[in-house]
Amino acid sequence: MLRKLAKHGFAAVVVLLLAAQFVQPDRTNPPANPDTSFAAVAKPAPEVAAILQRACANCHSNETTWPWYSRVAPASWLVASDVKEGRAHMNLSEWNFLSPGASRLKLKAACKEVKDGEMPLWQYRAGGAYIAPCAMCAISG
Repeated sequence: MLRKLAKHGFAAVVVLLLAAQFVQPDRTNPPANPDTSFAAVAKPAPEVAAILQRACANCHSNETTWPWYSRVAPASWLVASDVKEGRAHMNLSEWNFLSPGASRLKLKAACKEVKDGEMPLWQYRAGGAYIAPCAMCAISG
């Protein structure tokens, strides 16, 4: 009896996971104009631009390189949601919308989140989204 219940439960999970593959989130990148980017507007030191490009731009810009698991539900839902939220919070592709004061505040807040271990999100650190504490000195200036 228990074996039969486990077998049916496993089959139900497999069917649900297969059905979930048909519910795909939006994984598009809005147009990115290099003239409106953080690098063009803020004109940071090259090492700062490189750190932010490597560790932050995949979720915080319009130039996301979607990883393979962003096509497999339910991970696809999490990745798409995180990118959408990341772009809304800080978008390195649309830095021209910020005044110089707002730009400094945004960077200061981002540096604090990294120092406090809130960013990058733990699930993306193995994929290169990691900023060493010593690199924070370069960003926060």
